[in-house]
Amino acid sequence: MGPLPERSWLFSSPAKLVMGVWEGKYNYFCQGTHSAGEADMKIIRVLWWYYFSKLIEFMDTFFFILRKNNHQITVLHVYHHASMFNIWWFVMNWVPCGHSYFGATLNSFIHVLMYSYYGLSSIPSMRPYLWWKKYITQGQLLQFVLTIIQTTCGVIWPCAFPLGWLYFQIGYMISLIALFTNFYIQTYNKKGASRRREQQKDHQNGSVAAVNGHAGRFSSLENNVKPRRQRKD
Repeated sequence: MGPLPERSWLFSSPAKLVMGVWEGKYNYFCQGTHSAGEADMKIIRVLWWYYFSKLIEFMDTFFFILRKNNHQITVLHVYHHASMFNIWWFVMNWVPCGHSYFGATLNSFIHVLMYSYYGLSSIPSMRPYLWWKKYITQGQLLQFVLTIIQTTCGVIWPCAFPLGWLYFQIGYMISLIALFTNFYIQTYNKKGASRRREQQKDHQNGSVAAVNGHAGRFSSLENNVKPRRQRKD
């Protein structure tokens, strides 16, 4: 988790991005860079803070090391945070507005949900009610798919936005889908399968115990039956 200033900024950034897009009348299919006047400057200012937040997020890795939570330093964690910071450095230097707004807007909304979850999970009494963690990962996957669709629109109906960046973004989103899907399967599907196997095993053990119980009662009844004396005629 990042520090509080980052979280407070993340709660306001989606609204600011949406307002800038609305004022600039951005085109959903493809929006060129520096093509909407003052609205572009508003988008650039918000995206600069978005870029800065990626540096703060990458600090999570150092906090994990200090806490000795090395199991949380996965390939996905390092790749995602390191690549996002470097990619957005290039974005802010070459394409700081226009078509770049879409992925950042979706990602900001997802981070609102994610940091809300982290904040609530810090309250012990709330933890039993936090059943929606896996849906955050599903939301991230949906975000990547929607970004690919929107970026593909820019390739099909191009505008004054570099095509090379669009192709790069599609490839990068595909890599995130692969890594996050693997994370989802490892974290949730395998846990669910192991839980079902345990329940099935408990059920089978219960059935065996019940059968053994009946067998025990039958044997005790047999032991209690006294053999009849033979008649002597």
